[in-house]
Amino acid sequence: MFPGAIMTIEDQLKEDQIAAMRAKDRATLNAIRSVQSEVATAKSAPGFTGEVDDDVWRATIATYVKRLRKSKDEYEAMGERGAEQAAVLAFEIDYHTQILPKTLDEAATGGLVDRTFADLGANASTPPGQVFGAVMKSGEDVDGALVARLVNERMRAT
Repeated sequence: MFPGAIMTIEDQLKEDQIAAMRAKDRATLNAIRSVQSEVATAKSAPGFTGEVDDDVWRATIATYVKRLRKSKDEYEAMGERGAEQAAVLAFEIDYHTQILPKTLDEAATGGLVDRTFADLGANASTPPGQVFGAVMKSGEDVDGALVARLVNERMRAT
């Protein structure tokens, strides 16, 4: 790249891929190849038009990470039998989340949910979707699954 040039996600992944091949880092190489395959699938999906830009990469990686987290949880629930595969998925999740914009952690998200409850005057009879929607529209970068879990926990507690 040229000095001062902004590197795209695709370019960064290609550089990481070359470095991983040189270092014989199979875990990183597998993580990169998996997400490249996901993007290729998204690109060939019916109705896809346009360029594969950073927004497409981010959206595809976010969807892929969400699936990885679900699979990791399932492997962890298997105990010792699933521990090795859960560790592989944990590595992939960590690798890919470096690319994604940072979201609020659980404590900060919980605070946002609490403030939204207070702002709305929400209680047990308030539809959870109303609180969820207000949190998601707050402008903060939050994990939707975490917000849903926290809103439901707060609804049960009120």
